[in-house]
Amino acid sequence: MTSYRISRANASDAGTVTTLLHESAAYQGEYASILDGYRVTEDYLATHPAFVAHAQREVVGFYSLIEYPAELDLLFVADSAQGTGIGAWLIEHMLGQAAELGMTEIRVVSHPPAAGFYERMGARRVGVVAPRPPKITWERPELVFDVKRPPHD
Repeated sequence: MTSYRISRANASDAGTVTTLLHESAAYQGEYASILDGYRVTEDYLATHPAFVAHAQREVVGFYSLIEYPAELDLLFVADSAQGTGIGAWLIEHMLGQAAELGMTEIRVVSHPPAAGFYERMGARRVGVVAPRPPKITWERPELVFDVKRPPHD
């Protein structure tokens, strides 16, 4: 049985997370340009709420938030971990973190094939974001998660 855990990303995770992004089959072919030359840096991890999901000692997922305005900046699950529930677990964790930070909603500018996943996780579509050539030549769905405040004791 595989054990999973989520922990705050730290500087030493920057290379691993960057590799995870670039190895994603979801960003091959027509969508590859968006990650062209992109790196998750140590500074980025130090200045954003960012978390990694581990299966044993392997990083199998990652997400990061932008605090203002509140937005899910990145969310990736390793191809080998697709369909295992890691993505849903990361969303649940992200919503908990957002609540702790006092956020009331989280904006998501989605990779087009991932929009259905976000909707299944409870996000609602609010529009589309126009292309931004030369890297992004396609419209991207814009969604919002409502963040539920935890009950007070």
